[in-house]
Amino acid sequence: MSNDKEEQPNSLTGITREALDHSDGERVSVNDMLSTFGSASFVPLLILPSLLVMSPLGGVPGLSSLFGIMIVLIAGQRLIGQKSIWLPGFVRNRSIESDKAAGAMKKMLPATRFIDRHSRRRLAFLFRDPVTLILPLACVAAGALMPVLELVPFASAFLGLAVTLIAYSMLSRDGLYALLALAPVAAALWVGQTVIL
Repeated sequence: MSNDKEEQPNSLTGITREALDHSDGERVSVNDMLSTFGSASFVPLLILPSLLVMSPLGGVPGLSSLFGIMIVLIAGQRLIGQKSIWLPGFVRNRSIESDKAAGAMKKMLPATRFIDRHSRRRLAFLFRDPVTLILPLACVAAGALMPVLELVPFASAFLGLAVTLIAYSMLSRDGLYALLALAPVAAALWVGQTVIL
């Protein structure tokens, strides 16, 4: 039995289903997702690459780096107050087979339903200036670390989960999800500086 929250278009599950509905060609590109959600839809366009990083596709060499670059660009533009998203051509034109993308997204539906069911408005102070700037900044940090930690098992998946929770918290105004997400980002920053140094 579906939960009412899951049927809402701005729920995590609703965003995932919208992406699934538009992955019916042979291949689906980043540009297709921009067309589906609109260039001003920062949160859905942060959620999609972060969900794919958590899926089996995140293990494909190079893909988690691509998704990390997308997250940095999208979250960075949100951070500086851009009204619409700009992505370079080499990112916009990257595509994957539609059936693989759809299969990966379907595997994430149980997780998205769980997150939707347990969300509610709380810890509202996290969404007031200047504290709210921490959230896109954490997404930038997580995305930047994905290429660095690509060879560390499960590291990108944890970072993908963190970005998903932070982005969804912006929609649902659930500050608990944001706080839970900041812990793996902080841990990844520590691991990242250890790997680099």
